[in-house]
Amino acid sequence: MLAVNYTNLRDNMKNYMDKITDDYETMIVTRKNNKNIVMLSEESYNNLIENAYIMGNKANYDWLMESKAQLERGNISVHNLIEVDADE
Repeated sequence: MLAVNYTNLRDNMKNYMDKITDDYETMIVTRKNNKNIVMLSEESYNNLIENAYIMGNKANYDWLMESKAQLERGNISVHNLIEVDADE
């Protein structure tokens, strides 16, 4: 996690934004009176929201944990994909 002050961020905005999006960094921007903010990429934000949704719903969480346990036990099956012609 990166931490920069507002002035440093303003002077180097492109570089920091590239680091956040390209390297999946999260950045704390420090401000006066401890009114800090956190910057993260849209992809990281969407992932965070999706995880919060899944973990916040017990049925979804239980289903995910059971699927994980099945995978770890080697209880998997392989299926061939059926090619569908785009014109159909």
